[in-house]
Amino acid sequence: MSAAELQLSEKNPAARPGFVSPHPASLYPPGDLAIWVFILAELLAFGIFFAAYAITRMHNVALFDEMQLTLDRRAGAINTVLLITASWCVARAVAAIKRDRTVASQRWLLWGMIAAVGFVVVKLFEYKAKLSLGINLATNTFYMFYLSLTFFHFMHVLLGLAILGAVWLKTRQGGYSAADHHGMETGASYWHMVDLVWIVLFPLVYVMR
Repeated sequence: MSAAELQLSEKNPAARPGFVSPHPASLYPPGDLAIWVFILAELLAFGIFFAAYAITRMHNVALFDEMQLTLDRRAGAINTVLLITASWCVARAVAAIKRDRTVASQRWLLWGMIAAVGFVVVKLFEYKAKLSLGINLATNTFYMFYLSLTFFHFMHVLLGLAILGAVWLKTRQGGYSAADHHGMETGASYWHMVDLVWIVLFPLVYVMR
Protein backbone atom coordinates (compact mmCIF):
# COMPACT_ATOMS: atom_id res chain seq x y z
CA MET A 1 0.00 0.00 0.00
CA SER A 2 1.37 3.41 -0.98
CA ALA A 3 1.89 6.23 1.53
CA ALA A 4 -1.06 8.12 0.00
CA GLU A 5 -3.32 5.06 0.27
CA LEU A 6 -2.21 4.47 3.86
CA GLN A 7 -3.02 8.07 4.80
CA LEU A 8 -6.44 7.78 3.14
CA SER A 9 -7.21 4.56 5.00
CA GLU A 10 -6.36 6.20 8.32
CA LYS A 11 -8.81 9.03 7.62
CA ASN A 12 -11.49 6.79 6.18
CA PRO A 13 -11.62 3.17 7.41
CA ALA A 14 -13.91 2.29 4.51
CA ALA A 15 -10.96 2.79 2.15
CA ARG A 16 -9.02 -0.09 3.73
CA PRO A 17 -8.83 -3.30 1.70
CA GLY A 18 -11.36 -5.83 2.89
CA PHE A 19 -13.10 -3.35 5.19
CA VAL A 20 -16.59 -4.39 6.26
CA SER A 21 -18.76 -1.75 7.93
CA PRO A 22 -20.07 -2.81 11.35
CA HIS A 23 -23.39 -1.21 10.35
CA PRO A 24 -24.01 -1.95 6.66
CA ALA A 25 -25.74 0.87 4.80
CA SER A 26 -28.24 -1.61 3.37
CA LEU A 27 -29.70 -2.43 6.80
CA TYR A 28 -33.30 -1.33 7.24
CA PRO A 29 -34.83 0.06 9.26
CA PRO A 30 -31.90 2.43 9.92
CA GLY A 31 -30.52 2.78 13.44
CA ASP A 32 -30.58 0.43 16.40
CA LEU A 33 -33.26 -2.21 16.74
CA ALA A 34 -33.83 -0.98 20.30
CA ILE A 35 -34.86 2.49 19.11
CA TRP A 36 -37.44 0.94 16.79
CA VAL A 37 -38.91 -1.09 19.63
CA PHE A 38 -39.09 2.14 21.63
CA ILE A 39 -40.61 4.03 18.67
CA LEU A 40 -43.28 1.39 18.16
CA ALA A 41 -44.13 1.49 21.87
CA GLU A 42 -44.41 5.29 21.72
CA LEU A 43 -46.58 5.16 18.60
CA LEU A 44 -48.84 2.65 20.35
CA ALA A 45 -49.18 5.00 23.34
CA PHE A 46 -50.04 7.94 21.10
CA GLY A 47 -52.40 5.74 19.08
CA ILE A 48 -54.35 4.83 22.22
CA PHE A 49 -54.42 8.50 23.21
CA PHE A 50 -55.72 9.51 19.76
CA ALA A 51 -58.37 6.79 19.80
CA ALA A 52 -59.57 7.91 23.24
CA TYR A 53 -59.76 11.49 21.96
CA ALA A 54 -61.75 10.47 18.88
CA ILE A 55 -64.21 8.32 20.85
CA THR A 56 -64.75 11.01 23.48
CA ARG A 57 -65.23 13.61 20.76
CA MET A 58 -68.00 11.53 19.19
CA HIS A 59 -69.96 11.91 22.43
CA ASN A 60 -69.17 15.61 22.89
CA VAL A 61 -69.19 17.01 19.36
CA ALA A 62 -70.67 20.42 20.21
CA LEU A 63 -68.22 21.03 23.06
CA PHE A 64 -65.19 19.92 21.05
CA ASP A 65 -66.20 22.01 18.01
CA GLU A 66 -66.70 25.08 20.19
CA MET A 67 -63.42 24.65 22.09
CA GLN A 68 -61.42 24.02 18.91
CA LEU A 69 -62.25 27.57 17.84
CA THR A 70 -60.43 28.86 20.94
CA LEU A 71 -57.14 27.28 19.84
CA ASP A 72 -54.50 29.24 17.97
CA ARG A 73 -54.47 27.42 14.62
CA ARG A 74 -51.89 29.80 13.24
CA ALA A 75 -49.46 28.81 16.01
CA GLY A 76 -50.25 25.15 15.35
CA ALA A 77 -49.60 25.61 11.62
CA ILE A 78 -46.31 27.41 12.31
CA ASN A 79 -45.23 24.57 14.56
CA THR A 80 -46.15 22.04 11.87
CA VAL A 81 -43.88 23.86 9.41
CA LEU A 82 -41.10 24.06 12.02
CA LEU A 83 -41.18 20.33 12.78
CA ILE A 84 -41.31 19.33 9.12
CA THR A 85 -38.38 21.68 8.48
CA ALA A 86 -36.46 20.14 11.38
CA SER A 87 -37.04 16.64 10.01
CA TRP A 88 -35.92 17.72 6.54
CA CYS A 89 -32.72 19.21 8.00
CA VAL A 90 -32.03 16.02 9.96
CA ALA A 91 -32.56 13.94 6.81
CA ARG A 92 -30.10 16.21 4.97
CA ALA A 93 -27.61 15.74 7.80
CA VAL A 94 -27.78 11.95 7.43
CA ALA A 95 -27.44 12.24 3.64
CA ALA A 96 -24.39 14.49 4.10
CA ILE A 97 -22.60 12.17 6.52
CA LYS A 98 -23.14 9.27 4.12
CA ARG A 99 -20.96 11.24 1.70
CA ASP A 100 -18.42 12.02 4.44
CA ARG A 101 -19.43 15.68 4.45
CA THR A 102 -19.04 16.09 8.19
CA VAL A 103 -19.15 19.89 8.31
CA ALA A 104 -22.29 20.02 6.19
CA SER A 105 -23.87 17.29 8.34
CA GLN A 106 -23.30 19.16 11.59
CA ARG A 107 -24.67 22.36 10.03
CA TRP A 108 -27.85 20.60 8.93
CA LEU A 109 -28.23 19.16 12.42
CA LEU A 110 -27.81 22.62 13.92
CA TRP A 111 -30.49 24.07 11.64
CA GLY A 112 -32.76 21.18 12.58
CA MET A 113 -32.28 21.93 16.27
CA ILE A 114 -32.96 25.62 15.69
CA ALA A 115 -36.28 24.74 14.03
CA ALA A 116 -37.10 22.41 16.93
CA VAL A 117 -36.32 25.15 19.46
CA GLY A 118 -38.68 27.38 17.46
CA PHE A 119 -41.41 24.80 18.03
CA VAL A 120 -40.72 24.81 21.77
CA VAL A 121 -40.90 28.61 21.95
CA VAL A 122 -44.18 28.82 20.02
CA LYS A 123 -45.70 26.06 22.13
CA LEU A 124 -44.67 27.76 25.37
CA PHE A 125 -46.39 30.95 24.23
CA GLU A 126 -49.50 28.90 23.50
CA TYR A 127 -49.45 27.37 26.97
CA LYS A 128 -48.84 30.78 28.57
CA ALA A 129 -51.87 32.24 26.76
CA LYS A 130 -54.13 29.41 27.95
CA LEU A 131 -52.87 29.43 31.52
CA SER A 132 -53.32 33.20 31.74
CA LEU A 133 -57.02 32.63 31.00
CA GLY A 134 -57.23 30.14 33.85
CA ILE A 135 -57.48 27.14 31.50
CA ASN A 136 -56.21 23.86 32.92
CA LEU A 137 -56.85 20.12 32.82
CA ALA A 138 -60.05 20.54 34.84
CA THR A 139 -61.57 23.21 32.57
CA ASN A 140 -63.48 20.70 30.43
CA THR A 141 -63.03 17.41 28.59
CA PHE A 142 -61.62 19.02 25.46
CA TYR A 143 -58.91 20.92 27.31
CA MET A 144 -58.08 17.86 29.37
CA PHE A 145 -57.23 16.08 26.11
CA TYR A 146 -55.62 19.11 24.47
CA LEU A 147 -53.25 19.83 27.34
CA SER A 148 -52.44 16.16 27.99
CA LEU A 149 -51.83 15.27 24.36
CA THR A 150 -49.81 18.33 23.42
CA PHE A 151 -47.74 18.25 26.61
CA PHE A 152 -47.00 14.55 26.15
CA HIS A 153 -45.79 15.37 22.65
CA PHE A 154 -43.94 18.46 23.94
CA MET A 155 -41.87 16.27 26.27
CA HIS A 156 -40.97 14.05 23.33
CA VAL A 157 -39.79 17.12 21.43
CA LEU A 158 -37.51 18.03 24.34
CA LEU A 159 -36.12 14.49 24.43
CA GLY A 160 -35.64 14.59 20.66
CA LEU A 161 -33.77 17.88 21.00
CA ALA A 162 -31.47 16.35 23.62
CA ILE A 163 -30.78 13.40 21.30
CA LEU A 164 -30.08 15.68 18.33
CA GLY A 165 -27.78 17.76 20.53
CA ALA A 166 -25.79 14.66 21.49
CA VAL A 167 -25.60 13.58 17.83
CA TRP A 168 -24.47 17.07 16.81
CA LEU A 169 -21.69 17.11 19.41
CA LYS A 170 -20.44 13.70 18.30
CA THR A 171 -20.55 14.82 14.68
CA ARG A 172 -18.44 17.88 15.54
CA GLN A 173 -15.93 15.55 17.19
CA GLY A 174 -15.70 13.44 14.05
CA GLY A 175 -17.59 10.53 15.58
CA TYR A 176 -19.54 9.72 12.41
CA SER A 177 -18.51 8.98 8.86
CA ALA A 178 -19.75 7.36 5.67
CA ALA A 179 -18.45 4.07 7.07
CA ASP A 180 -20.18 4.37 10.46
CA HIS A 181 -23.14 6.70 10.98
CA HIS A 182 -25.36 4.21 12.79
CA GLY A 183 -25.79 6.46 15.82
CA MET A 184 -26.90 9.41 13.73
CA GLU A 185 -29.50 7.28 11.96
CA THR A 186 -30.76 6.11 15.34
CA GLY A 187 -31.24 9.69 16.55
CA ALA A 188 -32.80 10.72 13.23
CA SER A 189 -35.30 7.86 13.40
CA TYR A 190 -36.51 9.01 16.81
CA TRP A 191 -36.84 12.60 15.63
CA HIS A 192 -38.87 11.60 12.56
CA MET A 193 -41.26 9.76 14.92
CA VAL A 194 -41.76 12.98 16.90
CA ASP A 195 -42.53 14.83 13.68
CA LEU A 196 -44.92 12.13 12.46
CA VAL A 197 -46.94 12.22 15.69
CA TRP A 198 -47.40 16.00 15.40
CA ILE A 199 -48.53 15.69 11.77
CA VAL A 200 -51.38 13.50 13.07
CA LEU A 201 -51.99 15.49 16.26
CA PHE A 202 -52.30 18.92 14.63
CA PRO A 203 -55.21 18.22 12.27
CA LEU A 204 -56.90 15.89 14.76
CA VAL A 205 -56.98 18.40 17.63
CA TYR A 206 -56.77 21.79 15.91
CA VAL A 207 -58.59 21.35 12.60
CA MET A 208 -60.90 18.33 12.17
CA ARG A 209 -64.53 19.06 13.02
